[in-house]
Amino acid sequence: MELERKYCGAGEALRVIEDEQGTGVAGYASLFGVADQGRDVVAAGAYAATLAALSARGGRVKMLWQHDPAQPIGVWDEVREDARGLWVKGRILTQIKRGREAAALIAAGALDGLSIGYRAKRASRDAQGRRVLHELELWEVSLVTFPMLPEARIGASAGAKGADPLRGMAALLRQAGRDLAGG
Repeated sequence: MELERKYCGAGEALRVIEDEQGTGVAGYASLFGVADQGRDVVAAGAYAATLAALSARGGRVKMLWQHDPAQPIGVWDEVREDARGLWVKGRILTQIKRGREAAALIAAGALDGLSIGYRAKRASRDAQGRRVLHELELWEVSLVTFPMLPEARIGASAGAKGADPLRGMAALLRQAGRDLAGG
């Protein structure tokens, strides 16, 4: 079964897919120019080199559970920079136990955070003393309970106004779960 929900703004559709390949998720894992709780700020273009290098060698950014390298739970099918930040779209693999648990937590509204795992390659300090990250080697994007950047969420959509994409996504996932359970 495939479900689709369109949110206003930027003509971007947020797709939630529940099928034999897993549960689809999308959102911003990082926002440019926004300080996280550690006072780090990612500069626009910080991911360009690492994404180009991954693409050149056919590599992928890993999807992990809570930054645990022993717990991959899916695949990111699309990772790209846009004017707002680092947008990701992928599939949680519900064929594995942790994937089923993550999908259930998302459907219940208990989990919606995204967080990046990286190595800073080039950084500086701004006038406020914050670390500005100019170039990052991106290793992974995790589904997390508490993201370091509170705005990094599943369902975060560029330009969405007047819509609550998290509430809409949670409702779609709950319905998909009921459909799969035969109820």
